[in-house]
Amino acid sequence: MDLARGLARAGVRDVLTSSADRSAYSSDASLYRVAPRAIVRPHDAEEVAATLEVCRTLAVPVTARGAGTSVAGNAVGPGVIIDFSRHMNRVLHLDGETRSATVQPGTVHATLQAVAQGAGLRFGPDPSTHTRCTIGGMIGNNACGSRTLGYGRTVDNIEKLSALTMRGEQITATTRVVGKPKVTGAPRVTDELQRVIGAHLAVARTEFATFGRQVSGYAVDNLLPERGFDVGGLLVGSEGTLAIVTEATVRLVAEPDYRLLVVLGYEDFGAAGDAVPAILAFTPTACEGIDARIVDIVTSKRGPGSVPPLPGGRAWLFVELSGETRESVHDRAAGLVAKCEAIDTRVVEDPRLAASLWRIREDGAGLAGRAPSGLPAHAGWEDAAVPPARIGDYLRSFDELVDEHGLTAMPYGHLGDGCVHVRLDFPLTATDGTRRFREFLTAAADLVVSYGGSLSGEHGDGRARSELLPRMYSPEAIGLFAAVKAAFDPDGLLNPGVLVDPDPLDAGIRVVTARAIRQPLALAYHGDDGDFGQAVHRCTGVGKCRADSTASGGVMCPSYLATRNEKDSTRGRARVLQEMIDGELADGWRSEAVHDALDLCLSCKGCASDCPTGVDMAAYKSEVLHQSYRRRLRPRSHYALGWLPRWSRLASRTPRLVNWAMGVPALRGLGLRLAGVDPRRSLPTFADQTFRRWFAATAGERRTEGRPVVLFVDSFTNHFAPQVAIDAVRVLEAAGYRPRITERETCCGLTWITTGQLDAARRILGRTVEQLGPALTEGIPVVGLEPSCTGVLRSDVVEILDTDESRKLASSTYTLAELLARDASWKTPSLEGIRVIAQPHCHHHAVMGWEADERLLTDAGAELVRLGGCCGLAGNFGVEIGHYEVSTAVAAHQLLPALNSAEPDDVFLADGFSCRTQAVDLASKDGIHLAQLLARNLGRPDRKTDIERREGEE
Repeated sequence: MDLARGLARAGVRDVLTSSADRSAYSSDASLYRVAPRAIVRPHDAEEVAATLEVCRTLAVPVTARGAGTSVAGNAVGPGVIIDFSRHMNRVLHLDGETRSATVQPGTVHATLQAVAQGAGLRFGPDPSTHTRCTIGGMIGNNACGSRTLGYGRTVDNIEKLSALTMRGEQITATTRVVGKPKVTGAPRVTDELQRVIGAHLAVARTEFATFGRQVSGYAVDNLLPERGFDVGGLLVGSEGTLAIVTEATVRLVAEPDYRLLVVLGYEDFGAAGDAVPAILAFTPTACEGIDARIVDIVTSKRGPGSVPPLPGGRAWLFVELSGETRESVHDRAAGLVAKCEAIDTRVVEDPRLAASLWRIREDGAGLAGRAPSGLPAHAGWEDAAVPPARIGDYLRSFDELVDEHGLTAMPYGHLGDGCVHVRLDFPLTATDGTRRFREFLTAAADLVVSYGGSLSGEHGDGRARSELLPRMYSPEAIGLFAAVKAAFDPDGLLNPGVLVDPDPLDAGIRVVTARAIRQPLALAYHGDDGDFGQAVHRCTGVGKCRADSTASGGVMCPSYLATRNEKDSTRGRARVLQEMIDGELADGWRSEAVHDALDLCLSCKGCASDCPTGVDMAAYKSEVLHQSYRRRLRPRSHYALGWLPRWSRLASRTPRLVNWAMGVPALRGLGLRLAGVDPRRSLPTFADQTFRRWFAATAGERRTEGRPVVLFVDSFTNHFAPQVAIDAVRVLEAAGYRPRITERETCCGLTWITTGQLDAARRILGRTVEQLGPALTEGIPVVGLEPSCTGVLRSDVVEILDTDESRKLASSTYTLAELLARDASWKTPSLEGIRVIAQPHCHHHAVMGWEADERLLTDAGAELVRLGGCCGLAGNFGVEIGHYEVSTAVAAHQLLPALNSAEPDDVFLADGFSCRTQAVDLASKDGIHLAQLLARNLGRPDRKTDIERREGEE
């Protein structure tokens, strides 16, 4: 029986078998690649049972998966992947009185947290991946997070589990969290477990639960008679190797009335670890550690302002204290500061400042994707734990071990629990790379065991560490694991290769097979030594692209938020490209799977800034399209939309005739079909007079004095929205500048870049740099108006041309707000009483940052509502046939709700031509550019300071 056909006959409705989907699921957040045969996204427990029955009949292995954030290779498998995150992702019930919630396994932690917070409660464990990890995945690994000291591990917060064995037996188990454990169903399993634990009482009592973060192996201590034969507790942390959880009831706790963050500075990481035992005496909710290695990376990637001021030192502990009153917490904080023997301390009460500090820690897994050496850093030994009393000594010994093996690392983690996270620059692509990887992991295992520690503190053992379990446990304990596995899964079909009968730790490492791809490439890939393969393998799989970060102004990843398909996430696309590089996909650049995965990429560049490892999928997509269609016939939209500036120049000769023709239904329909444009899209109207013509015609009316500035006139502004540039001239002149433009019409080549016509883009940008050359030589700044075009001049131009002149242009280009911010004498006109709904353009957010605009608006007194996410049009993407539904779904995420609820007097601010077009198309709402907003208010008095206002009132 064919697998897919058998699943369909069994009533399983959502089965994925395409090459793109199987490639996207071939890895999780780990080093390992295991391509599945199919992916099932069940709607309910009945479909899970049907899937297990079909797979059991066909002897096909099954691996459960949540968000795929497993770092040890726990969520990849050779048979069927059951992805619970797509449909079985709801909070089914929340009871405020009993402080509990019943959830499906695919429920995202942040979703549960949001529902619980409505009742003044929270789910205690909080992994750094809380914006996308699922409760089922947390159960699989016994996840902990930063606040384990206050709330315990996942197992300490599970009241009841419903699960299915591979043989279809239903198990319902309550845990010690609600009193005496109880298990119903599957008598075959429970009878065998009783026999097994009875024969191994001594080892279960002596080798397990020696400290809080001993997660490696099965938690067989839960089966002891004195623990009530807690089968539910055993299932937590079993990594999907014993049964598949279909529903869970979790315990909720009340949020503390008051939180306080104490940041302690130390000379080094080991010294920070030495302080932990004294700190634990003050019952902190969290005690997290980072050191200068991570802070330096954050600063270099995001600028010096990205890290709030830290106390003196080279390593820091973030200690959170909580309690019922401010006074009691402050008293504990004072006692802590007196006892901690830190070099320097800082007490943080501001929740926003505390959140920005915690964000550094939360992004640790992604930020550590590059080692201090600058080389890619990998998981594999990222989760060891030792008793907290020994953490300082262990950290020093671990650094010595890293040095001995010629590696570098950036450790961080839950030092209050003795748990250390780290990624290492293993030379996996070297000829002896896997041997050195094995040697280090073996030595590291022996080191942590010598400190009485655990190979894993919360991530589980997976494929990375299961082979090493005999170095931590006695032969009798290893035999006990095998007996427990046999009781649940005698056929060995659940997550094979993990924990029991493990695969070798160096088998299936995807990076090992990565080929260096350097020539001939169209882009320079400066951050990856010119290697497209290394660039694509930047993705470590932490899955931040699956999180909805739009509420905080983030952009990544709009297509995933619209479709919720893994292959449409930045990570999924990276995995497909990795498969292509590793030679697993036929046809290479032209592979159907590659183009399928990239089709819905909006080229928004959100990942370039929001992905912790700096994946730039927009650049990778351009490269793929360039390589695929170079010297070949392209899709018609590449000629129509990709050459839009060229057609615009032609149309500008007779704009009224062109506008009339596009208003004739028959001609309009024909034109759209020929251009590959969706008929539901409107067409922009060509201006009667381009900006360049206006600028030439009004030369005698403009100021002849002032500081020179070059106004970069992009094709969209010049031909469709000249008023934006006209108003920019007014604003710049009011600010004391003397705007000028290039002698000849210039273009950034954006539409050629997004359609992968990079040879043409290189020629176009070369001419543009030549036109701007004299101004750059004179040190005259260039100001861009269209964010996407400005982004090209700030970033892409260097990747495409790779010349000193291009680098000079990149460093000399500014947005309007950035340019005005450089001038201390410029006084922004008052915007008091104006409510501004702002849609930052994706490229603006990703390349230039929108902070200068935000400061300008708020300093001018505007009431600012900043939207996150993408507008959904994204240049040519949203108008192309086949993209309309996704484009509108992206817009529906934040843009449309904000516009539909806006008051008539609200100002919709959108510098991007695409953003304004999308708003008109979908919400009939006109938007304006920042230049227009400032120009309209030039006559208003400067905003008064609070002091000046009071003096006037007096």
